[in-house]
Amino acid sequence: MRCPFCSSEETQVKDSRPTEDQSAIRRRRVCPSCGGRFTTFERVQLRDMIVVKSDGQRQNFDREKIIKSMQVALNKRLVGTDQVEKAVSGIVRQLEGEGENEIPSKHIGEMVMKALAQLDLVGFIRYASVYKDFRNVKDFTELLGDIEVKEKDE
Repeated sequence: MRCPFCSSEETQVKDSRPTEDQSAIRRRRVCPSCGGRFTTFERVQLRDMIVVKSDGQRQNFDREKIIKSMQVALNKRLVGTDQVEKAVSGIVRQLEGEGENEIPSKHIGEMVMKALAQLDLVGFIRYASVYKDFRNVKDFTELLGDIEVKEKDE
């Protein structure tokens, strides 16, 4: 594993343990060259998945993009990285379970919104405003109205 700080190709594993949901192995590593410490995750990948963008462009599925987008939406919110990791693992497992090799980006976006709605409504609204390309206040009020209706039904 290459060190993210000095790019040395020699790093040492100091600690390994399964993640809380047992979906990955968390490894704490140290670089003997620069002394940098970092964490890696080892996961099972059942198949290569391709994301099909709305313009038809195709690219390899990257779970890190989901994590980053959720972290942006949840910036300064009281949601831990473990919660985000668990939500993303759930999304990935569901996508792999569907058995499709090509996944529309819209489908992934909807799954992320659903996960964010369960984690934090402010994060959900932030993500939805970008994902659904809100143009004015009316778009926000419609989304908030939908949320209020769902909360009353529950």
